[in-house]
Amino acid sequence: MKKILALGLLSLLLLNIVTSAYATNGTNLIGIGPIARSMGGVGIAAPQDPISAVFANPAAMCFGPYCPRSEFNISGTIFIPTTHARIRVPELNIDTSARSKSDLFIIPAIGVSTPIDQKWRFGFAAYGISGMGVDYKNRLDINPQIQGSQGDIFTDYMVMKFAPNIAYMVNNNFSVGASIHVDYAKLDLGEGASSGYGAGIQAGIIYKIRPISIGLSYISSQNINHKNIADLDNDGIKDNLKLEIPQNIGIGIAYEPTTKTLIEFNVKWINWNDARGYKDFDWKNQWIYAFGIQYNPSKPLSLRAGFNYGKNPVKIHNRFDSTTFTRVQGKNVNTFQYEYLRIIGFPAVVEKHISLGIGYHFSQRFALNLGYTHSSGKKITQRGIRFAEQEGQEGYDVFLSSKLKIDTFEFGLSWRF
Repeated sequence: MKKILALGLLSLLLLNIVTSAYATNGTNLIGIGPIARSMGGVGIAAPQDPISAVFANPAAMCFGPYCPRSEFNISGTIFIPTTHARIRVPELNIDTSARSKSDLFIIPAIGVSTPIDQKWRFGFAAYGISGMGVDYKNRLDINPQIQGSQGDIFTDYMVMKFAPNIAYMVNNNFSVGASIHVDYAKLDLGEGASSGYGAGIQAGIIYKIRPISIGLSYISSQNINHKNIADLDNDGIKDNLKLEIPQNIGIGIAYEPTTKTLIEFNVKWINWNDARGYKDFDWKNQWIYAFGIQYNPSKPLSLRAGFNYGKNPVKIHNRFDSTTFTRVQGKNVNTFQYEYLRIIGFPAVVEKHISLGIGYHFSQRFALNLGYTHSSGKKITQRGIRFAEQEGQEGYDVFLSSKLKIDTFEFGLSWRF
């Protein structure tokens, strides 16, 4: 028990050093830790470490390779995004582009799994789950005569989760589990950071018919209010903005044709369209498809590869009029500023992810895992926007574009005790 308490204190220390990070399925990470991420983010049916189990399916605590002993994981993910923005107004000879200065982010994570008795297991994880950010300060120059223009834009969003977990093995083939999610979030839209807290639940089941495992996981929506975040309607008073972590449901199937090979496929649905904040900024629901494989050519060595695909959730709005206003949580926001924030400020648009990884067990107790994920570049453009200085005057065609690609490096240590 003393070891578990010490690991809990370590998670609190990790929170103090976590920074925002680019995610890959909308604003959510495809997976947590080097094992899951190097396998495309799978883990609903057969996670391979406690971090993946708490993140993907709490019922998995009863069936992982860490059973029946206890295991502690610590990992870090280094994100290197390359983000470009471009704004064009051909009639005014405006064509400006820049690369965001926000180009390095780090997310730590820890996880632990330990038996309570032969049927019950306890787990705990603390990890960064969601994030996004750009920094175009003094980089995008738009003619100040254009109404609503805001070339300099800075955004920073991060969510950290603490998730205690309990799992019960109904029999040798079936387990159930649940986690409580406690969220800490930070949002900055260029007018100062605002923190908020939220809570929710996750529940899951796993059924095994060797060599096949089937898993199902559900996460509830979790509402977080960011107070005094920005003056959305330009009335001189900072407004609140609620950003709700969306509910999602996932199903996975894993197949182990031999003791050396594991193949897993996951499908996940993320309900962006009904989540506060994302609904206001017109995100659509997202289907995620993940595939991963692990092969052990020798007892201490593991080789991994994976693929993850989720279609960009940001809807494209063409031919809007900047003299109008868009309603956002009770505030009238200038439509150009609204679209500028959607496309330039939060370009969560990457879709395809290819990953590789390697693991090595130095002993029965200690292992090192490394991973690499490449998210191929994705570009979105809103064309043909009617943009006018004043209502009734002739407008201009404006083009807003964002392009994003991401490289990530993962490392992790596992200790069984």
